Amino acid sequence: MPRPTRHVFVCSQQRPPGHPRGSCAANGASPLLQAFWGELQKRQAYEQVAITYSGCLGPCDGGPNVLVYPEAVLYQGVTPADVGEIFDSHLEKGEPVQRLLASAAAW
Repeated sequence: MPRPTRHVFVCSQQRPPGHPRGSCAANGASPLLQAFWGELQKRQAYEQVAITYSGCLGPCDGGPNVLVYPEAVLYQGVTPADVGEIFDSHLEKGEPVQRLLASAAAW
């Protein structure tokens, strides 16, 4: 398997209901992860992009969080509706989606 150009980590951290930090799982991480995997399959981009679920990426209150390497770009509040734009702009062209970027204070 060739090394992918970009690696996407989707936070799937789950915490008990009412936890003060919240969790990406409670904010829709599972459907988001499914959307990323579906888009990867649709585009047949297996050699360019890897999608992996992860534990906590840090700023839980803004989740679901998505981290893209090698650029170390953190997106917050990502929804399944954003996945196509992330693929088009960032994963294919290398241009991060500005409206989804985590603030400097969060990342």
